[in-house]
Amino acid sequence: MAEHGYSSNTLADAVNQAIGDLTGRLGGLDGSSVRDWKAGRVRWPKSATRTALEQVTGLPAAALGFVPRGRVASASAPPQEDPVNRRSLLTATVATTALPLPVATAPHRVGASDVTRLRGKFADVVAGDHQHGGIRGIESRALDLSAEAVDLQGRGSTSQRVRSQLYAVAAAFTSSAMWAAIDGRRFDAARHHHERAASLAAMSGDQTIQFRIWSHAGSLYRHMGRPSDALAANDVARALPVTRRDPLFAALGHARHAAIHGLAGNRSAVERTIGHAQDAADRADPHAHRPVWMTAVCDQAELAELALSAYLSLGDFERAEAQAHRSLTLLRPSMQRDRALVTAPLAQAQLGQEEVEPAMATAMGVPLNVVRHPRVAGILAAFGSGLREFSPHSSHTRAWTQYQREVLT
Repeated sequence: MAEHGYSSNTLADAVNQAIGDLTGRLGGLDGSSVRDWKAGRVRWPKSATRTALEQVTGLPAAALGFVPRGRVASASAPPQEDPVNRRSLLTATVATTALPLPVATAPHRVGASDVTRLRGKFADVVAGDHQHGGIRGIESRALDLSAEAVDLQGRGSTSQRVRSQLYAVAAAFTSSAMWAAIDGRRFDAARHHHERAASLAAMSGDQTIQFRIWSHAGSLYRHMGRPSDALAANDVARALPVTRRDPLFAALGHARHAAIHGLAGNRSAVERTIGHAQDAADRADPHAHRPVWMTAVCDQAELAELALSAYLSLGDFERAEAQAHRSLTLLRPSMQRDRALVTAPLAQAQLGQEEVEPAMATAMGVPLNVVRHPRVAGILAAFGSGLREFSPHSSHTRAWTQYQREVLT
């Protein structure tokens, strides 16, 4: 799986498709089926599944670690035999071989070290999001790890505290899958992930992850152009007690409200909520311990990015440009996706002020490794439309059209 880049979910999808090619009906496997194979809980899959898996991987089932029913696993995989010999051997094995009795072992204890290990993987998922944004690989990886956190609870005894933490970690992974889907403009998938994430978070009792999930829901509806739903979802996040305990959570809630008000064209509400966001950020303890996904908020880069979005929606291009420059100054170098999502709107803000040459330079300065990110590509397409509307026959427009054809498509 590592060699070919498969997650549990994507391998299950590939095998389901191969089953469909063999039988005329898609298979019903999912990520948990693959995890059962990996853990040895399923030692010998059904015939159609084995054949499909062999087609997908190019390897015989025995070489993948599966053991035929009635056979004791050995250190080396047995050689392939034809189907007739295989049936004969299995019959003889079942008839003549006495399997060893299982050895009693102490029950596995799921503890804090398991939670710590999963939190380390969550930090990796967040880092990948900051660098690459809403690619499907991040979404699949996050869902696999969420399932791992949930499945872990069935593999041994644990305390109520650790159980709650595992639900919180599972919710965190699912919320990252949700954000990856939003970022990739896969909105139906994002809504599905939201339902699952909200359920896991409720079982965890962790208010910080509940805040993230409902705040993401507000962003989802904002990107879908549904400001009323966005305000309602974001209000759920803003009403959580964590926003009163830590002003930085309140600041993020206010800033996301400002971006929604900008989409709705409510200038006075934008000004009011941006002010509230900055006041709350100024009160926050910069040294307090916070989740890893709050990194950009701690630096206030995300607050400036949301203010940029609000002012750009209102057509206040001068203030939008100022917030863009502020965000770019505050963003950490590793946040390549966020830097692109600020640079592209900055070009729009400059064009809105009829600064065509600086706007062109800014738009063409978006790093090539992120220009095809769905949100970035959408913003640059809007920039091109604005440029053609402003100056349809200029050399700048011709240069952008050529750049768009050669680089962006």
